[in-house]
Amino acid sequence: MPEADQQAAHRPQSLLLTFFAVHVLDRGVAVSSGSVIDVLGRVGVGEDAVRTTLSRMVSRGLLERHRRGRRAYFGLTARAVGVLGDGRDRVWRVGAVNRDWDGTWTIVGFSLPEAWASERHDLRSRLVWGGFGPVQNGMWIASGRVDVASLVADLRLDGYLRVFHGQTGKPTEGAAVIEAAFDLPGIAERYRGFRTRWERDEAHLPGIDDPLARQLLLHTEWLNLVRQDPHLPAEHLPADWPAAQAEELFRTLAGRFDEPAARLAASVLDCVEIG
Repeated sequence: MPEADQQAAHRPQSLLLTFFAVHVLDRGVAVSSGSVIDVLGRVGVGEDAVRTTLSRMVSRGLLERHRRGRRAYFGLTARAVGVLGDGRDRVWRVGAVNRDWDGTWTIVGFSLPEAWASERHDLRSRLVWGGFGPVQNGMWIASGRVDVASLVADLRLDGYLRVFHGQTGKPTEGAAVIEAAFDLPGIAERYRGFRTRWERDEAHLPGIDDPLARQLLLHTEWLNLVRQDPHLPAEHLPADWPAAQAEELFRTLAGRFDEPAARLAASVLDCVEIG
C-alpha cells in the first residue's frame, strides 16, 4: 500500500468507523469513550486524538452521545448506519471483482460557474466516491447504473447536472474509456501493496500481539482500498489484475482474526443498550 493510502487508512476517523462497523453496528448499543480510547490506543492513536475525533463525528451527525451518570457513551446515528452498511456491502456482498457488468455506463455531464471552486471540488469528490472517473472536461463515467441523485442529493446542484445511462458505440471501446478515465496502474499498485503488507508469516503480520489491533488494521486498510476502487468490469481489465488475490487474502485473514478479536472485545468493551 502506498504510504499516502496507508496513512489514510490509519487516520483516527477511519479506524473509529471500522471499530463501530465491526463491534457496534446492528447491536443496538453505545460504547463508552473509555473503551474507544482503550481500543484505538492499541493501534497507536492517543487519547486526545480519540476524544477530538469522537466530538467531530458527533458534530457531523455520525455519532450520538449518551450519558450514563458521569460516563459518556457513543452510538451510531441513522446516517452512520447507512454509511457503515454501505461499506459492509461493498466489502462482503459486492466484492472487489466486477464479473456481472451488463454493459451499461452511467454518464454525468456538468458545467458549474467558474467561481464555484468549492462546489466543483465537492461534486468531483462525490463522483469519485461513487466510482466515476473523468473521460473529458465536464464528463464523468462509471460502470453500471449509479444512483447519481442520491449520491449528490445534499449538494443542491441538480440544475447543473445531466445524467445518462447507456452503452458505448463504435469507434469508442470500453477498454479505451476505462484507460482514459481511471488510473489503472495506481489501483493495481494498491492491491499489490496490500498483499505485500499482509501476505507474510504470521509472526510478522501487523498487530500480531493484539487481536483487536490486528483486526482494526486489516479491516480499515481493506475498506480504504476498496472504497478507492471504482469497481470496473473485469472483462476490460488486464488478465493479471490483482484484486481477486488480494480479496482472497483479506477474507482468509479476516476469518482468522475476527474470533479472537471478538473474544477480547467482549472482555474490554463497556457497552449500554440504547433504544
